Amino acid sequence: MTTTAAPAATTAVDMSVDLAGMRLPSPMMTASGCAANGKELARFFDLRELGAFVTKSVMADPRSGRGTPRMAETPSGMLNSIGLQGPGITAFVEQDLAWLHENGARVLVSIAGGTSAEFADVAARLAASEAFAAVVGVEVNISCPNVANRGLVFACDPAASADVLSQVRPQLPPEVPIFAKLTPDVTDIVTVAQAAVEAGADGLTMINTLLGMVIDTDLLRPQVAGVTGGLSGPAVRPVAVRAIWQTRAAMRDGRLPEVPVIGVGGVRTGRDALELVAAGASAVQVGTAAFNDPNAPVRVGRELRDLLHEKGFSRLSDVVGIAHERMA
Repeated sequence: MTTTAAPAATTAVDMSVDLAGMRLPSPMMTASGCAANGKELARFFDLRELGAFVTKSVMADPRSGRGTPRMAETPSGMLNSIGLQGPGITAFVEQDLAWLHENGARVLVSIAGGTSAEFADVAARLAASEAFAAVVGVEVNISCPNVANRGLVFACDPAASADVLSQVRPQLPPEVPIFAKLTPDVTDIVTVAQAAVEAGADGLTMINTLLGMVIDTDLLRPQVAGVTGGLSGPAVRPVAVRAIWQTRAAMRDGRLPEVPVIGVGGVRTGRDALELVAAGASAVQVGTAAFNDPNAPVRVGRELRDLLHEKGFSRLSDVVGIAHERMA
């Protein structure tokens, strides 16, 4: 485990964030599914350097996921078709969450389900766990594209999204914020965001991966066993910026209640993160970049802080959504 001291010239920048009442010292997070449940990344840096560690989505029962091969490279990103593989909520809270709690990590737990009732069951069992004190929020993954039945993507339908959030919210203490993770694979993401917030979401995470497909041109067949998968990496960042921008604009216009947005999608550098923040994100998750640079989630945070210092800002919060104020 290594921890590098911050440059003295930039320590004056206040990087703390307030996510629906949950105060975090840093805006930086891992992205769900890209760093398992903590032990792998803890070999490279102290997890307490993050604002929060985001776990892989957990469902009620153990799940083996889709068949192999599950991943494919593209010229501009990665296609994954894991299929929500995981140990189930019982093993998760007894082993993974307990370990994260013992190691002082702040945890944003990602939950998933095949039905609204399963989401609620997972949330209730999480709240009853002995290590729940480590949980700073719950990310409700209503948008994973890597499931056998595309119809399970609740976030493609405002009513289905609202049903999940309305059943999850009562299962968790009111002081623990819940974030609905949205898909960009919809015509109007603001409508889905509105439904989720009105049903009880305290904030939004956007975006999940885009549904994509890669064909092996030697074998002339789909490259992943699940045929389709979720595209992540640099190619999706402009889509994330657009989604965050549209949602923040709706908040500024009064069409959507003001809630914090966690931005995610193709972030590799501090400048990438700044783009999401300027569009309206209060916090930033790093995912695919961590596969070739495990330190990326904390490195990006330091680069973001240095950029803010260079531009004369003393608080990250002053930059959230600033691009809306600088329209020509």
